[in-house]
Amino acid sequence: MRFQEDSIDCVDFILKKDEVLTIILGGGKGTRLLPLTEKRSKPAVSFGGKYRLIDIPISNSLNSGFEKIFILTQFNSYSLNRHINRTYATGNIHQKSFVEIIAAEQTVSSANWFEGTADAVRKVLPYIREQKPKYVLILSGDQLYNMDLADFMQSHLMDPETQISVATNAIPEDQVFGLGIVKAGVGGSIQEFIEKPQDLSQVESCRTENGSFLANMGIYIFNTATLIDVLEDRNMADFGKEILPKAIKERKVKAYTYDGYWEDIGTIKAFYEANLMLTDHIPKFNLYLEKTPIYTRARALPPSKINQAVVNQALISEGTILNQCEVHRSIIGVRQLIASGTKIYDSIIMGLDHYGYFDRKSGKIPIGIGPNCEIRRTIVDKDCAIGANVRLLNEQNLQEYEDDYIRIRDGIIVVPRHSAIPDGYSI
Repeated sequence: MRFQEDSIDCVDFILKKDEVLTIILGGGKGTRLLPLTEKRSKPAVSFGGKYRLIDIPISNSLNSGFEKIFILTQFNSYSLNRHINRTYATGNIHQKSFVEIIAAEQTVSSANWFEGTADAVRKVLPYIREQKPKYVLILSGDQLYNMDLADFMQSHLMDPETQISVATNAIPEDQVFGLGIVKAGVGGSIQEFIEKPQDLSQVESCRTENGSFLANMGIYIFNTATLIDVLEDRNMADFGKEILPKAIKERKVKAYTYDGYWEDIGTIKAFYEANLMLTDHIPKFNLYLEKTPIYTRARALPPSKINQAVVNQALISEGTILNQCEVHRSIIGVRQLIASGTKIYDSIIMGLDHYGYFDRKSGKIPIGIGPNCEIRRTIVDKDCAIGANVRLLNEQNLQEYEDDYIRIRDGIIVVPRHSAIPDGYSI
C-alpha cells in the first residue's frame, strides 16, 4: 500500500488519512513495573536512553500516516502529559493533525474512572464522535514494535464484511498463559478467542501448522459504527476479556498477522531485556530506520563527552560525560555523569533531568554515578545520586528484596527515581 499526499490508494478502496482516528491507551497502575511506575505511568517510563515508551505507538501511527491521535491517561499522568505537550505540539491552526491527551474525568453521566480498556474508550466516545472518523485504530501505550499500521488498515478494508480487525503475533507455547490466544480460519476470520488461558489444553485447537500460537497484540481496528455498538453494554469493561469473545460470535472479526518483533513491556524483566536488546549488533528492534524514525522530545543538549573511557556495545545518549570509566553492554541516558574508576555492565542508567546537586539538610549531594563504583544487572532510574565505592552486584542472587536504597525484582537491581545511595553501599 502506498501513501499519497492526501489519501491511501489501493485496488479496492481509497482512504483519506483523516478518516482514521488513533486511540492510544495509557494503561493501568503498572504494578508489575514498580518501582519504575511509582511516580509515573507505564507509557512515561524512559526507554532506550532518550525515549519514553509512549513514543513507540505514537511514532508507529505518525509513520503510517495516521496523524489524529488521542492518548487516554489516568494514573500518575503528569509526567506523561508534560512529555506529550513538549514533544508533539503541532501548532496546526486547522487542527487536521494532532496528538492530544484525554484524561479520565468524572461527568454527570459517569462518576467512575476508566475501569478497563473498553470502558476507557466508551467514556471518550463523545470526543470520538466529534472527529467523525470512519475507523478507529486502538493501540497500547507500553509495547515495543515497528509496524506498518497502514498495511494493517489495508488488510481490514480488503474484505468489506470485516467490522473488527485484531493484530496478532506468533508466539511459542511457553508464552501463551499471559496473553489472549486467537484461532483464525480461512481468510483470517477469527473462530476462537481465549484470554490468558490457564492450561495448554484450552488452546490446543488454536495451534498453527508450525506449532506456534497467534497472540492478541492489543492492537485493533474498528469500524466506528461497530465500535459504538459493541460499547453499548456497559457491563463489558475490557476488549480482550469481554468485547472480543462476544464479537466473534456475532460479527466478522479478522486476524492480521504481524511477523516482526513485538514485546509487551509488562514486567521489570521484560523492560530490562527489551532495553539491553538494543545494544545487540543486530537488534530485533531497530532504532536506525530513516523512513520510520522514533520521535521524542528534542533537547538542546551538547554532544556526549568521553574522557579516557572504555565503551563497548553501549548506547550513549546526548549530554553525557564519561570520565575514565568502563561501560559494557549498557544504556546511558541523557546528561548522565559517570566518574572515574566506575565499571558498568549489563545495566540501564536512565539519565538526569538536570546537571547539579540534590539540596539536602546534610548539604549538596552531586547527582550522577560517583567514582570507583561497580554496577551490574541494574536499572538506575532518573535523577539518582550514587556515591563513591558503591557496589550494586546482587552477590547473593536474590530474586526479590528491598531496603532503604534499592529494590530487587526478578533478580534485577532497581534504584528508584531520586534515590541517593551513600558511599560504600554494597548489595
